[in-house]
Amino acid sequence: MSLTLQNVSRVVDGETWINEVNLSLEPGSFNVLLGRTLSGKTTLMRLMAGLDRPSKGKILMNGVDVTGVPVRDRNISMVYQQFINYPNLTVYENIASPLRLAKMSDSEIDRRVRETAEMLRIDPFLDRLPLQLSGGQQQRTAMARALVKDSQIILFDEPLVNLDYKLREELRQELRALFKARNCIAVYATTEPNEALALGGNTAVLHEGRLLQMGPTSQVYHQPKDIITAEMFSEPPINVVPGHVSNDEVTFDDTVHFRLNNDLRSLSPGNYQFGVRASHIGLVPHSDDDLELPVRVDLAEISGSETFLHVHNPHFDLVLHLSGVHEYQVDQNIKVYFPTHKLYAFDAQGQMVHSPARMREQ
Repeated sequence: MSLTLQNVSRVVDGETWINEVNLSLEPGSFNVLLGRTLSGKTTLMRLMAGLDRPSKGKILMNGVDVTGVPVRDRNISMVYQQFINYPNLTVYENIASPLRLAKMSDSEIDRRVRETAEMLRIDPFLDRLPLQLSGGQQQRTAMARALVKDSQIILFDEPLVNLDYKLREELRQELRALFKARNCIAVYATTEPNEALALGGNTAVLHEGRLLQMGPTSQVYHQPKDIITAEMFSEPPINVVPGHVSNDEVTFDDTVHFRLNNDLRSLSPGNYQFGVRASHIGLVPHSDDDLELPVRVDLAEISGSETFLHVHNPHFDLVLHLSGVHEYQVDQNIKVYFPTHKLYAFDAQGQMVHSPARMREQ
């Protein structure tokens, strides 16, 4: 079963929520919708499900136009970020509910419920009520209800956002394993670039209702088509520094100069926005063409075993994503090392015109 969106738009009260999206999802594919809050992810999933109808365009399943077909007549399941279960039904009956609506036999219902519950490791809790479960077990129950009827398309709308870090990691791994053995289309919405990278498959980047880029996740990450995609597919967002290429060098704000390395020589003279990921800037040099920058510390934000170091020089700000705990004082003067061989370059319209050679090889 394939799913195709052709020039799909959704306008609500004169406001465009989805703007001419073209998207094709193949059978057996795992697809991530990556975008900030209000980028259109949930709206797009509701259109896919048939919960809403597009204002313009068509939705095709296996080449058949299903634009006006209601959700009850589509073989689609959806899992939401809230733990949506029937509170007065046992876990068993929650999972069985879509099968009972489909009027399956009791023996077939029992087989499917127990197999799905075992797969999601909630089989010991089948006689409990949802409120007697942990958050992770409640979300597994909701996921089991979506998986049990062998839907052709399963939509996950930020299903792990309300769980703690350990549970999220655990369920991500389970999701990836589950869909390797299925031939359905899975669509997973998230605001988090790291989650998209962890899930793999394909990623579609949404921004203000527009589809910016779609492709294999690693390819979109390493070769973003434009500056907005590059910023959204980085956590923290990619650092962007204005610069000018002339003769044999790059100049940042008329004060910082470095010679063009072999990788950057393809750039024509002119103005660019140069991007570098926060994890690629270091406290010590790692390459001969690393650019040493004197900066002043604004904030050292420690999160677990990582540090997000916010710094500035007189002309631009930078954020470093460092492994380990690094303590610095506000206004402390330090030096950081900027890898010129890992620079992206974007033109005046924000389109990528250069990606690092090592990223192009990914």
